[in-house]
Amino acid sequence: MSAGEKSKQIFERALKVLPGGVNSPVRAFRAVGGTPLVVESASGSRLTSVDGREYLDFVCSWGPLILGHAHPRVIEAVTEAAARGTTYGAPCLPEVELAERIVDAYPGLEQVRCVSSGTEATMSAVRLARGATGRNLVVKFAGSYHGHVDHLMVAAGSGLVTFGTPSSAGVPEDMVKNTLVAPLDDEAAIEQLFAEHGREIAAVILEPIPANNGLLLQRPEFLQTLRRLTSAHGALLIFDEVISGFRVGPGGAAAHYGITPDLACFGKVIGGGLPVGAFGGSKDLMHHLAPNGGVYQAGTLSGNPVAMTAGATTLRLLEESDGWARLESLGAYLEGKLGATLDAAGRPASLVRVGSIFWMCLQAGEPPRAADGIDGDGADFYKHLFHQLLDQGVAIAPSMYEVGFLSTAHTEADIDQLADTLGRALASVGESETA
Repeated sequence: MSAGEKSKQIFERALKVLPGGVNSPVRAFRAVGGTPLVVESASGSRLTSVDGREYLDFVCSWGPLILGHAHPRVIEAVTEAAARGTTYGAPCLPEVELAERIVDAYPGLEQVRCVSSGTEATMSAVRLARGATGRNLVVKFAGSYHGHVDHLMVAAGSGLVTFGTPSSAGVPEDMVKNTLVAPLDDEAAIEQLFAEHGREIAAVILEPIPANNGLLLQRPEFLQTLRRLTSAHGALLIFDEVISGFRVGPGGAAAHYGITPDLACFGKVIGGGLPVGAFGGSKDLMHHLAPNGGVYQAGTLSGNPVAMTAGATTLRLLEESDGWARLESLGAYLEGKLGATLDAAGRPASLVRVGSIFWMCLQAGEPPRAADGIDGDGADFYKHLFHQLLDQGVAIAPSMYEVGFLSTAHTEADIDQLADTLGRALASVGESETA
């Protein structure tokens, strides 16, 4: 079930008018080869390509679709909202309703500012941290990706790791001179960094559940060290929960680990499938934002009524249906099924999972907690595995560094299909290696 002729024809057209034929690099299939599927429609846990082929989807648009594709009640709410106008450039009730849900759910949050993407959220949170503290230095972690913000495009992960480049062309050295890079999972290194620069550090930003470069589950002790050091030195702790926020539960990683950051960034799930981001913190911190304070941030489509409706409806449906409990149950079932399948294949691999996020770690030993612990030798094997699965009607991420997602639309039968297909694919790839 690889890309059919219609997908190939449309992608040829795309190559003429879109760089690489795509609007986000990993979609180009460069890490796995072949022609990308061109999607015509999607519903529940399944995609349908323009070639009329159906695929069981474990990418979920890279995380936003926690209720699955085209959930009827989300579509109904969005349709009604669009009929009232697609954008106002003025305050609207849906932005208040979404903000109230985020504030009520997340530890320590009193106010949020809505934006249109996760990148905008992290960019704005860092600017706010610098404005509130009067300091310039920001600490990020090697291999971590926080959107394509110039000053955070150093030692980044996500699609950059897929292409084997450590940062981005077009980012002047002056843009990153105030960005310090520390290793993940290393208390001694971060202690030393604060000993040397603590008075100059405005903020530490990290994904408390790093999921842009493998799924690098962190030890609570490491996160607690960051909380202690930032508090002691007057710096702010920023949790980038663009992926983990409302994925691992309504309180995100903050509730999962029992650690409250000063600022938190959101995206993905809070948009309900539409482009939405947000960042928030205490009223005292958020008061530094314009129009109250001197930190400027704005956006014509921020608080867009259609997008706000999609996000608020998604969060309401998750709460009403006890969605997070269902996702945890499905996640545990997947962990058991896929873990057993990988074990039975007799090759070094393990399944890493938290909530409804999962990752196949194709190497021996304990799963890594830092990006430099990921063995790139698994990329060629993953490429073959990816196409074996796709040919059998199962879509996973087209890069070994990207994670997978479950939705409430998935069933145990879907997970059984994934496990069975994966088992056949592992056997097939193993036979080709020994032939």
